Amino acid sequence: MHESTFTIGLLGCGIVGSGVVRLLRAHSDEIAARLGARLEIGPVAVRNTAVDRAVEVPGLTADAHAVVSDPAVDIVVEVMGGIEPARGLIAEALTAGKSVVTANKELISTLGGELLALAHGKGVRLEYEAAVAGGIPIIRPLRESLAGDRVRRVLGILNGTTNYILTKMTEDGVSFATALGEAQELGYAERDPSADVEGNDAAAKAAILASIAFDARVVAGDVYREGITRVTATDIAHARRMGYVIKLLAIAEDYDGEIGARVHPALIPAGHPLASVRDSFNAVFVEADAVGELMFYGRGAGSLPTASAVIGDVVTVARGLLSGERPANGAAVTAKPIRSVGELTVQYYVLLDVADEPGVLANVAATFGTHAVSIKSVWQEGQGDSAQLLLITHAAQERNVQATLHDLRALAEVRDVASVMRVEGGEV
Repeated sequence: MHESTFTIGLLGCGIVGSGVVRLLRAHSDEIAARLGARLEIGPVAVRNTAVDRAVEVPGLTADAHAVVSDPAVDIVVEVMGGIEPARGLIAEALTAGKSVVTANKELISTLGGELLALAHGKGVRLEYEAAVAGGIPIIRPLRESLAGDRVRRVLGILNGTTNYILTKMTEDGVSFATALGEAQELGYAERDPSADVEGNDAAAKAAILASIAFDARVVAGDVYREGITRVTATDIAHARRMGYVIKLLAIAEDYDGEIGARVHPALIPAGHPLASVRDSFNAVFVEADAVGELMFYGRGAGSLPTASAVIGDVVTVARGLLSGERPANGAAVTAKPIRSVGELTVQYYVLLDVADEPGVLANVAATFGTHAVSIKSVWQEGQGDSAQLLLITHAAQERNVQATLHDLRALAEVRDVASVMRVEGGEV
């Protein structure tokens, strides 16, 4: 380690990596003034050194191990993505006594516990603010600023692609397919958008947030998930008339020691702070005992927003190196039980295509009552062959709602259970 300079070994120089290089060069003097030391880009490992890059980087190499093992490198930054070789390289750096900063949500949400334990054992840091919600600071506030409080619930819009699609469907009245096509043209969605629209990306981030908020070991596989592919323009229109907006929500909750984590589309009241989060923006809404409600809002992805979070973590690591402080963030978390989605208590929106004849509503209501699911409100739309019933339930156990839906499909008067969606931000 140099006396007044910390050298960064960069693993990956794509969208985020090039942003890191650009910001460090643009803000080097300001960072040095705040930190009391300079941050300098050292060797950079890329898959193909011949590819043209958004920034000019000297010292490109295809040998990532050489970057990690370089004695001149003080801090390793991993922005490659994926599980391997990122996991092995991070483990190699931590074992060598080097702190690591990563933006790798897939890795942290599956093997983060293993890597954090390794970092703790070696007395170094593993920081990952950029792995959730891009440039929005949320990991450190949950881990440090709210350490004296008890977080009860975290709700987040954590995927900009799906939020853009739902915004276009809501504001322009277009179909899911049309909105997805626009997102792909703008570069918000990949050619294969399944990781976004099926909820996998948001589920990885939800696992990370749940682990931090509740000091629990939660991995991506623990998170229940549904995507937005079945959300229709009809759902959007009905939600608006009832005073709701549809968002893809990531939700993590502490049920007195049991952890629930889920990702799914949901109706939220139009007056809820998350309802106004538009386009590709992200937001995280935190509910805690002492501070009440907090919301963190901003760009959830992109080269420079995510690079800003990476550099913030690098500065944190460098400050620790300057002070000689032994980090505590790698301490092992508690293994807490994960509550199954069937045990959760939720409200529901249900849209039924029904026969337009006397007694239909009574039979439908009786079916809900059989399973102890109370109806909060009901609307009838259309008549004849286009008759529909829109229902919002009171909070009920998920397994009872699913049993109700099963029996509704068997009713002769119900032609189709056209749509089913949870309702959040209302009853508890």
